[in-house]
Amino acid sequence: MKIYALVLFLQLTVIMGFSQDSIHVYPSNWWIGMKHSDLQLMVHSRDIGQNKSAIINYPGVQLLGTRRTENPNYLFLHLKIASSARPGTVAIQLGHTHIDFPLLPRREGNGTKFAQGVHSSDFIYFLMPDRFSNGDPGNDRIPGMRDQSLNRDSIFLRHGGDFQGIIDHLDYLQTLGVTTLWMTPVIENDMPDRTEHGYAFTDHYTIEPRLGGAEKYKQLSDALHRRGMKLIQDAVYNHVGLYNILVQDLPAKDWLHQWPKYTQTNYRGEPLLDPHASTIDKKLSSDGWFTRQMPDLNQGNPDLADFLIQHAIWCVETFGVDAWRIDTYIYNDLAFMNRCNKALTDEYPHITMFGEAWVNGTANQAYFTRNHLDLPYKSNLTGATDFQCNFNGIVPAVTDTSGHGGGINTLYATLADDFLYQDPTQNVIFLDNHDMSRFFSQVGEDVGKQKMGIEWLLTCRGIPQLYYGTEVLMKGFANPDGWVRLDFPGGWKGDRKNAFSGEGLTADEASVQQLVKTLGRFRQNSSALKTGKMMQYTPHKGLYVYFRYDAQQTILCAMNTGKEPATLDIDRFRERTAGFSHAIDVISGRTYTLADQTEIPPGQMWVLELKK
Repeated sequence: MKIYALVLFLQLTVIMGFSQDSIHVYPSNWWIGMKHSDLQLMVHSRDIGQNKSAIINYPGVQLLGTRRTENPNYLFLHLKIASSARPGTVAIQLGHTHIDFPLLPRREGNGTKFAQGVHSSDFIYFLMPDRFSNGDPGNDRIPGMRDQSLNRDSIFLRHGGDFQGIIDHLDYLQTLGVTTLWMTPVIENDMPDRTEHGYAFTDHYTIEPRLGGAEKYKQLSDALHRRGMKLIQDAVYNHVGLYNILVQDLPAKDWLHQWPKYTQTNYRGEPLLDPHASTIDKKLSSDGWFTRQMPDLNQGNPDLADFLIQHAIWCVETFGVDAWRIDTYIYNDLAFMNRCNKALTDEYPHITMFGEAWVNGTANQAYFTRNHLDLPYKSNLTGATDFQCNFNGIVPAVTDTSGHGGGINTLYATLADDFLYQDPTQNVIFLDNHDMSRFFSQVGEDVGKQKMGIEWLLTCRGIPQLYYGTEVLMKGFANPDGWVRLDFPGGWKGDRKNAFSGEGLTADEASVQQLVKTLGRFRQNSSALKTGKMMQYTPHKGLYVYFRYDAQQTILCAMNTGKEPATLDIDRFRERTAGFSHAIDVISGRTYTLADQTEIPPGQMWVLELKK
C-alpha cells in the first residue's frame, strides 16, 4: 500500500503492531425486518481483497456485488436482505475463507421501550462514567490495552468508574427527578493516554471493556428502561482515535482528510454559513483535524458514510438507545449529517438527536438545526446543545448585575430569538458540561447564584441537562479540562464525602442537592414545565419574570438578579395572572396572596404555582 504524507506524519511504522491474520466484519451482525435492508459489509483481513469470488447461499439474502479498494486488506460486500428473510447464520464464502454472519430478530419493544426520543418532558443527567462511580474494580485495568494507568490523584489518568457504578446509583438519579442518562462516549478508546473521556474511538464495534463491555452496557440500558428512564448515546462522526484500525490500515487514502502537513481545524462555525467566507476557511472548519491524536474522517467517502450510518443503527438496535447526542456537529460534512439523521429517523420514527453546536450567536446555532431560515442548506437535526442560552443567557444573567438589569437583558434577548427555530423546546439547555468551567466556579462560588441557575434550568423552555456534581457544588475551571472532570463524591469505597447518601456534605451542598430533588420531582408532575408554553416579560431593574403555562397549570418564575429587593407587580402580568388568587412557592411551600405587594429579595428566584 502506498505510503501517504499523512502516514509519514502519523509514523505508523511505530503503531502498526496489530494482527491482520484474523477476519473482522463490520457490522458484526444485522437484523431482519429493517428498513435499512441494503447492507454494506466491510471485511478486513490480510489480502482479503484478492479473493476472486464471493458466494452467499441464504434464503432472502442476495449478494449485489463486491468491491475492492486500493488497500488489499479490505473487501466490501453489498447485500440485499429481503422482507422474507428469517433469523439465522448467513454463510459467506470468499475463496477459501468462510464467514458466518448473524442475522437476528429485532430487539423486543421496538418503538415503545427504546428509541423513544428525548423531549422537554425529560430531565437529563450527564456524566463521565470513569469519574462517576467504580462499581467493579475488576475491570479497572484490562491486560493488553495501551493505557494501564489508574490514579485518582491525576486529573488525566483513569479512575475506574464504570457501568456497574451507574447501575448501583440509579435510585439516586431518580431522587433528583432525572428521567434520562447521557454519558460521554462508551466506545472503545484503546489509546496510550487520555482515555478517560471516550472521544477517540479505536474500534466502533467494541464497547469500552474498562467500563464493563457490551453486556454490562446492555444491562445498564435495560435497568434504565425498567425504571421508565431513557438512554442517550454520545456519537462521534467527525474523528477517530489515532489507533483506530481505519487509521492504522487505511481502507483508502480518502477515508481521512489529507493535508501535506498536520493541519488543525480553526474551531469556527461561521465560515460554514458565512456568504462571504473564503474557501480555505470553510475547508479548515470542516476538514481540519480536531487534534493530532484524532484524525479527521472524510464522510464524503461513500464507503465510510455507509460504515458510520450502519454503526449508528447498530448501536440503537443493539443497546436500546433512545436518543443520539452528536459530538462536534458543525465540523462534520453537513450533507452526510442530514443523511445519517434521516437514516435513524426512518428506522426509528420517534428517536431524537441533538448536536454540539458551539458557535457564536443564535442565528448561527439555529443554522445547524431545524429552523425557519430560507437558506440553500436545510438541517434536519432535531435540536442543539443550547450554548446561546448559556453563554448569552444564564451565565451573564447571574454574574452581570450592572445597572439597568445587566446580563438579565441578554438572557431575555436570547430567548426572544427562538423564532429562528422550528422547535426550540428540543434544544438542550445546561449550566455547564465536561468542556466548560463548572457553573459554581463561574458564579464565584456564590450558593445563591447556583440556586438561581438551577431554578432557571428546571423551569425554562427546552430539555434541561444537569452535569454530574452540579447538584453538590462541584467546582473547577476548565484550564485544563481535567479540573471539571473530577470524581463524584461517594463513587469510590473509602470516600470521606458521599453525595449519594449525604454523608459528609456541607450545609450548602446539601441545600443545593435538596433544591434539585424538590424542583426536579415537582417538574416530573408539572405539565406546564414539561410541555407548556412560555411567556416572558421584559426585565425591569434586574427583575425578570416569565411564565410556563398550559390549560391545567400556570407557573410564575421571577428572578431578581439585582442588588435591591424587587416588587412583584402582579397587575403588570395580568395577562397570565387573571383569575388566580394566590400562589404557592414550589420550593418552600409558602403561600402568597396575589393581591398583596410582594418583594423578592436580591439574588433570589421564586418559582410559584398559581392557584384560583
